[in-house]
Amino acid sequence: MAAGTPSARALAARATADVLQRGRSLDQALAAVRDIAGSRYGLVSNIAYGVQRHRLALEFLLGQLLNKPLAKREGEVHALLLGGLFERWQMSTPAHAAVSQTVNALPGIKRPRLKGLANAVLRRFDRERDALLAQLERQRDGVRHSHPRWLEEHLRTDWPDRVLEIMQSNNARAPMWLRINAMKTTLNAYCKLLAASGIDVASTYGHTAICLDSPVPVSALPGFDDGWVSVQDLAPQWVADVVDAKPDMRVLDACAAPGGKTAHLLEAAGNQLDLLALDVDPKRLLMVDETLVRLGLAATTRAADAAQPETWWDGATFDRILIDAPCSATGVIRRHPDIKSLRRSSDIEALAERQIALLQALWPLVSPGGSLVYATCSILKRENFDVTDRFCRDIAPEARCDELRLDNIKGVIEAKPGGVQILPGTQNADGFFLSRFWRPD
Repeated sequence: MAAGTPSARALAARATADVLQRGRSLDQALAAVRDIAGSRYGLVSNIAYGVQRHRLALEFLLGQLLNKPLAKREGEVHALLLGGLFERWQMSTPAHAAVSQTVNALPGIKRPRLKGLANAVLRRFDRERDALLAQLERQRDGVRHSHPRWLEEHLRTDWPDRVLEIMQSNNARAPMWLRINAMKTTLNAYCKLLAASGIDVASTYGHTAICLDSPVPVSALPGFDDGWVSVQDLAPQWVADVVDAKPDMRVLDACAAPGGKTAHLLEAAGNQLDLLALDVDPKRLLMVDETLVRLGLAATTRAADAAQPETWWDGATFDRILIDAPCSATGVIRRHPDIKSLRRSSDIEALAERQIALLQALWPLVSPGGSLVYATCSILKRENFDVTDRFCRDIAPEARCDELRLDNIKGVIEAKPGGVQILPGTQNADGFFLSRFWRPD
């Protein structure tokens, strides 16, 4: 490491403080330090992700170890101490390494005068570890499993018998699922390519889904650049089956970025759809274009707000519409643990209104005999069953609401007219909600 270059622990602290103090996403915060970290990026990422997964528990432990709270301006010091505690508690980094490396990271965040404090906090944790963890076990579930109170309350209301199961799943590391491009290869053939590349497969599902035993860089995946495979969790891979778009159909993917579901719809129909992919964010729409180019697929992409058809619609109805709606993302916390730090209870109502607005704007664009699929990666009923119930009652009483029968999915929590809910960890998939509505002929 070059002289003056911040250590891995300092960079992890910088990323953590970016999330907690400045409200940046963890992906953005880590991207900002990736080049500086170089070969140390894996450690930086592990610490930053770990702190987000276990933040409330770590905050409780740190609160017991400090004589008084740190000043607000010491956000990076606070983040560094959380990282050091995470290493000693969850990573089991040897005590001398965790203490010395955390203490020696302080000059990298321009706080060398606090070396004594950092040393005292981490050494005290080691001395009092058993008593501190026993204290932690006596706290409410949301503290022990690091879920903010508002989210704990929602989970307890919506899934009273599954609260701890959901929290534990949210705190697990997410697996790496692949979706093979059925236009270019088969599941068995691609599994053989993975084996030949020394990449172990943990399980497969259906005709397209492969779960790896351990995550690998996409550059290690055979044929990735040639469009043979994409990275996509199992749950969103069920969307294409539910949309069921046939060749030559006119299809709208209303909230398309980053493009995984757009691509899957095209692959499933042999790249023979008249597909329009919209996204309100022009920068994120570029990701859709990049995905389509890599996979050799064709669609029309356009930056537009799907809830305002008057700004983009040409007047021709769609045989299939997919609304993968903006949501709280509470089903993908294991992939994005910073959601627990960044999301607020007040967001949920605003998101539900946005979801209703999308349904209300796009239902008139469905062709007679066509269907609209509404999906979220939320596990909150306010965004899922409450939204679809309101849609059927107030917006489209003429719609036929399917009771989706995903009988091959073990552990589906609730299926009824209006939707099917999958909780995180079901079939090792993310949490997801799916519903489908048919317009009468």
